Amino acid sequence: MRLKHWIVTVGLSFGLAAQPAAAEVAKQNDNGFVVRHEVEVTTDTKATWLALISPAKWWNKAHTWSGDANNLSIRPQAGGCFCEKIPEVPNTKRITLEGSVEHMRVVQAYPESALRMRGSLGPLQGEAVTGVLTIALSESEQGTRIVWEYVVGGYMRYEMPLIAKAVDGMNGEQLNALADFLGRVEVAEVGAPQPKAVVEPDAEPQSVFDAIDAMGQD
Repeated sequence: MRLKHWIVTVGLSFGLAAQPAAAEVAKQNDNGFVVRHEVEVTTDTKATWLALISPAKWWNKAHTWSGDANNLSIRPQAGGCFCEKIPEVPNTKRITLEGSVEHMRVVQAYPESALRMRGSLGPLQGEAVTGVLTIALSESEQGTRIVWEYVVGGYMRYEMPLIAKAVDGMNGEQLNALADFLGRVEVAEVGAPQPKAVVEPDAEPQSVFDAIDAMGQD
């Protein structure tokens, strides 16, 4: 899974998405970067959670080490593994064994609310960096809102703008795949009249991630 091949694969597949998730490289400096994606799906939080922890059903096989997403699994509890099985390749001339890859390690799992994992995805696995992926779920009028944020920091040999863009594309691609699997809430066409939001003057906005952290303080 070399970086050049990874970038080309991400560029092609991400570009084909009909209605990509709202995405951006939210922050970037010499020490790391943050990518953030958001999408809304038609399923409730329970169905969304069950799909999220079943990556074999939606993860792009191009971003696996074995070439088959069916080898992926997530154990949704602290210390659980987002892992990939590397099947044994039979060879009559020698003893062969099955291998495995740890993509990430679960550090927080709130069913139907949030999944937080720590690990270096793709080519980042060979660098002295780590990443924290937080996937937050919340109820919306039409189903479930998914916010996907990946924070990466540490020393790496890649040029930061290049790798940040590639990682952003890969993360967006995975969220798009999950949204397509579940059923994406259709986005209104550009130029179509939009309903005006009702703003409560005394309301204090709270991000999904603030709510997640608050749960840990109860």
